[in-house]
Amino acid sequence: MEGGAQYNPRTVEEVLKDLKGRRAGLIKALTTDVEEFYQQCDPEKENLCLYGFPSEQWEVNLPAEEVPPELPEPALGINFARDGMQEKDWLALVAVHSDAWLLSVAFYFGARFGFDKADRKRLFNMINELPTIYEIVTGAAKKQVKDRSSVSNINSNKSKSNSKLGKYAKVEVKDEEDGLDEEEEEHGDTLCGACGENYASDEFWICCDLCERWFHGKCVKITPAKAEHIKQYKCPSCSNKRPRP
Repeated sequence: MEGGAQYNPRTVEEVLKDLKGRRAGLIKALTTDVEEFYQQCDPEKENLCLYGFPSEQWEVNLPAEEVPPELPEPALGINFARDGMQEKDWLALVAVHSDAWLLSVAFYFGARFGFDKADRKRLFNMINELPTIYEIVTGAAKKQVKDRSSVSNINSNKSKSNSKLGKYAKVEVKDEEDGLDEEEEEHGDTLCGACGENYASDEFWICCDLCERWFHGKCVKITPAKAEHIKQYKCPSCSNKRPRP
C-alpha cells in the first residue's frame, strides 16, 4: 500500500507517535480531502477500507489478503453505505470505525511487545487526551460550541478597527499579558476542524460561516492577507457538499 511502509513501534511513546500519524491521515481524508475520499469510495467497487499511515497519509484500498493480517484491519465495505445515507452521517460512521481501528492497532503493538499494566494505562491516557476523529468530523468535541462562540465575541470586540477580522480567532490587537493568559485558558479546548489540535492565541484561525467550525489557517491554506478578501468563508467540507435529492 502507498505510504504504508511497516515498522514496529516498541515503546509507549513510539506507539503514540504511530497513532498520531495514522490519525492525522484519517482526519485529512474526512475533512480537507473529503471530496477525493468520497469519490474513491465508489459503491460499485469491492469491499473497501480506509487506511491511515504513520506518515500522515491516507488510502482507500482493498483489505489485506493475508490471513491473519499483519495488523488489525479497518472496517470493511465503507463504500457500500455511501449513497444510502446523508453524507455527514456516512462520514461520522467512518470516523467512529476509524477511532476503533486506531485503538486496535495501538493495543496490538502493546500486546505484541509486552506492555505491562502500567504501560497500557499510560498509553490509553495519552490517547485519551486527543479528541476522537468522530468529535473532529462532527464538531462534537468537548466545549467546542461554547468556546467557538466565546472566541467570536471576544474578537469582535477587539477588532473594531477592522470588522472583517471579527470572524477570525487570530487576535490582531495586543492585550496586556494577563489578558492573553486568560484568553488562552478560556479557549484552550477549541479544536481545529482539520488537525484536531487545540486553540492557541499566537496562531491564525478562521471560522467556517456555514458549519461554524474553526480551522488553523495553515491547515486550510488561508493566510491573514487572503482572509481579508473573503466575505464568506466555506471550509473544504462545506465547499464540497452536494445537494441531496
